[in-house]
Amino acid sequence: MFKRVDFRSFRFAALAAVMLGAVGATAVCPVESHAAGYLATKPIELDDLVLGTNTIGFDVSVKEYNLETGQAYSLLIKSSGFQEYAIVAPEFFDFIWLRKIEAGGIEIKANSIYELEFEDEGEAEIFFVPIRPGSYELYARGLKEKGTSVTINVK
Repeated sequence: MFKRVDFRSFRFAALAAVMLGAVGATAVCPVESHAAGYLATKPIELDDLVLGTNTIGFDVSVKEYNLETGQAYSLLIKSSGFQEYAIVAPEFFDFIWLRKIEAGGIEIKANSIYELEFEDEGEAEIFFVPIRPGSYELYARGLKEKGTSVTINVK
């Protein structure tokens, strides 16, 4: 009723199937790697983003950043204190590897950012690596239409 199978033959056939599958997957979906070494070392320091550069507190010092995936960056965000700024970037924050945030003399190590809120004058520095190309928007909640927004382009 049941035919006895030689274990060595079965093991060889299974190994051959796995190897051929791996070779086939590599041929169909070649993986291209651009990163060499540890990605979080030696981040490129972006121009400081100052919130509230005019007297009413709506303008920002930089309107656009151009970044590349796989490169480490640090971004210092400074609040002038003219307004309360709740900084959000829903899509961008979802597609970065966050190394840490430094604020108020402490380091915060977390998996993601939801919002950075500045109630007064202050600063926070974000250390990150973009992982997905696209065009993203970073803005102050409720002040976006007044000009407190930045475009982040990732190639």
